Amino acid sequence: MPEPLGKEVEIHCFVDANHAGDKVTRHSQTGILIFCNRAPILFLSKRQNLVETLTFGSEFTAMKQAIELIKSLRYKLRMFGIPIEGPANIYCDNEAVYKNVAIPSSVLSKKMHSISYHFCREAVAANIVRIAKEDTATNLANLFTEVLGRIKRNELIDRFMY
Repeated sequence: MPEPLGKEVEIHCFVDANHAGDKVTRHSQTGILIFCNRAPILFLSKRQNLVETLTFGSEFTAMKQAIELIKSLRYKLRMFGIPIEGPANIYCDNEAVYKNVAIPSSVLSKKMHSISYHFCREAVAANIVRIAKEDTATNLANLFTEVLGRIKRNELIDRFMY
């Protein structure tokens, strides 16, 4: 691995899921927006493969996808010799997901959610990511999960576009 040179880079990620947003199949939509410092470098808007019965499940699936993307981004940056400042900050708007990932003593009954939980908890424990609660109205990932009105869409876009 090359020796890190230059200024450190901060990674920030906004993640959201629109539970059962597809009116025909009821699949959820994942939205992820990743920044290096203040520059948006990666976004994802993807329909989830499985139909989730709860908002919690679709949000947890989106969180797992975001952590996978962050892990690969951190690896790429390290291979380019770019130093990374601390863990990546992930902002999600679902309080249940935030608390389950931040508090290590929670127990989940569904196997799929339990696997996602352990994957996310492992990343938090390894200091790869840090999870924070973001208000739904200010979560930038909403741009990729919902159809927004012009005013709301422009408010969110103005927060990171110049």
